[in-house]
Amino acid sequence: MVTIQPTQKPAYHQYQHIMVISAWGFVIAFASFLFLWLGYKIDQYFGTAPNFMFGMFFLALFLTIGRLYQEAWQRRKDV
Repeated sequence: MVTIQPTQKPAYHQYQHIMVISAWGFVIAFASFLFLWLGYKIDQYFGTAPNFMFGMFFLALFLTIGRLYQEAWQRRKDV
């Protein structure tokens, strides 16, 4: 009779969630500043004060936080 041993997870597996959260923090910060800069450039081109700058900034926040929520919800289902 063959017995199958359960596979042990590597020692760094317990830190996987911390790494995912820190990566998402970087994505949120980078996307926010990128969209802020793009909005600033569009505002310079069209001569509209901070309209595109704030709009693009909040769009980036909304999209990245929404995507983070989706991934967290999916991981919650998988566990």
